[in-house]
Amino acid sequence: MSVQKEDSNNRLNTGGISTEQQLLHLFQIHDSAFPIGSYTQSFGMETYIQQNLITTKQELVDYCKSYLFYNLACGDAILVKESHQAAENKDYDKLVYLEQICNGMKLARELRSGSIKMGKQFLQTVLPLGESELMKEWKSRFDDKEIKGHYAVLYGIYTASHGIDKEKTVSRFLYASINGLIQNAVRAVPLGQNSGVQALYELLSLIEEAGNCVMNYTLDDLYNNALGIEMASMKHEYLFSRLFIS
Repeated sequence: MSVQKEDSNNRLNTGGISTEQQLLHLFQIHDSAFPIGSYTQSFGMETYIQQNLITTKQELVDYCKSYLFYNLACGDAILVKESHQAAENKDYDKLVYLEQICNGMKLARELRSGSIKMGKQFLQTVLPLGESELMKEWKSRFDDKEIKGHYAVLYGIYTASHGIDKEKTVSRFLYASINGLIQNAVRAVPLGQNSGVQALYELLSLIEEAGNCVMNYTLDDLYNNALGIEMASMKHEYLFSRLFIS
């Protein structure tokens, strides 16, 4: 059995990892223990919870459907796909442009801040894991304040640098985003763990459907019809007590 070689800095040679290792690494970066701070973000959902609009499993499922199709699939997931493609082409100008779009389309301050914080934590966590010219270049631009470091764009770059195909990248991004919301709702509503498991299971086919839509979308399809979620995000910072920071 061959042994994975390591360089002098004990870093994984990302150019030579197997397909199975790619899959396992996707599991790793979406594990709840992976420190990017998603457990601190509700992206406006906490406002709905405090307004007693999410009190049951079915209400949570309905909220997640809206978030999935009218926020993620026509927003960040498109940017993930486009960033992945631009990273494969080493088109840094396009990546910076996508960063600017990502920053501009997040109208609520807390949504912008949450995206940037998650991106910063993700960047700091993955940089020691493997050599990548793409990631080095992006880190340099982040240090020079040319970019803000939004998570969706960074995620697309990182998965491209690991040779993970676009379809898997988009699918896992959507799944992890919805799973994070559900796990946070389990704590905040609160709901039982079984209700959370059942809610996610009910949404799996819809996550697949949304992923298929995203693969056919372009930047021309970017829009935000989740105005209620945007308003809830804007109201969040004025809540009397908060479990989450967005």
